[in-house]
Amino acid sequence: MKSMTGFGKAESTSGQRKIIIEIRTLNSKQADVIVKIPAAYKDREPEIRNELINRLQRGKIELYITMEDAVESTATQFNEAAVGNCYRQLVDIAARNHIPLPPDILNSIVRLPDMLKPEHQEPSEHEWQLQLEGIRQALQQVNDFRRQEGLALMEDISSRIRLIGSYIAEIEKFEPQRMETVKNRLRQNLVEHVGENAVDQNRFEQELIYYLDKIDINEEKVRLRNHCTYFVQTMNEGDGVGKKLGFIAQEMGREINTIGSKANHAEMQQIVIQMKDELEKIKEQILNVL
Repeated sequence: MKSMTGFGKAESTSGQRKIIIEIRTLNSKQADVIVKIPAAYKDREPEIRNELINRLQRGKIELYITMEDAVESTATQFNEAAVGNCYRQLVDIAARNHIPLPPDILNSIVRLPDMLKPEHQEPSEHEWQLQLEGIRQALQQVNDFRRQEGLALMEDISSRIRLIGSYIAEIEKFEPQRMETVKNRLRQNLVEHVGENAVDQNRFEQELIYYLDKIDINEEKVRLRNHCTYFVQTMNEGDGVGKKLGFIAQEMGREINTIGSKANHAEMQQIVIQMKDELEKIKEQILNVL
């Protein structure tokens, strides 16, 4: 089982460029991919997105690719042809319209768009392969991170599942007392309102059996235990079980709620509240399971 939280980083060097790749993942119901890469690689973005989704499946996935150049290659270079062409046009316009040019006209021109040479040349296929290899290395780190987080989640969730199982056993201790209490209360109410001599014992026994059957929780306990067992089995199936675990947790919640509504017993209802508390904590953890 994997968590959806992960981090991976890879670095490589191509000529005078240092390529840094970082991938971060968080929990999300679907694959929510954010890719921030140099403009020269925008045409590769669909390929990168497919690689991320195929390897990570689901979650909020953020990939950042940055490039750091050597000091000597980062000096600003102006596009001389563009600067000269712009200057000549402005001089011609000013002369024809008798407009004096300001002394800092050149400073204004170099601030215009496209006055600088492109920061990087077109990337080579070799450089792209280096990036792709770096992405895969970072993805491997993310998956390793996710497995470690998944193991921690399994330990925490498993302990809470065992705790719910122990609460079921605690509830069973009160079952005989609860049934006896219900019988006595029904008999007492009937005697008070009808009179002991007027009670039809056979009819009373029939109604009592019907009522006790309505508040019996044996089926709910069996189903809840089965859900707990199935939950643990599902966790051990591997990755991609988060949604399935969520569905099982919903079924567990239904059985716990039914037990609580049928209990009609203070101590049992307190235990049901504890079971609900553990189940809510499990649901919170499941949100981060892949």
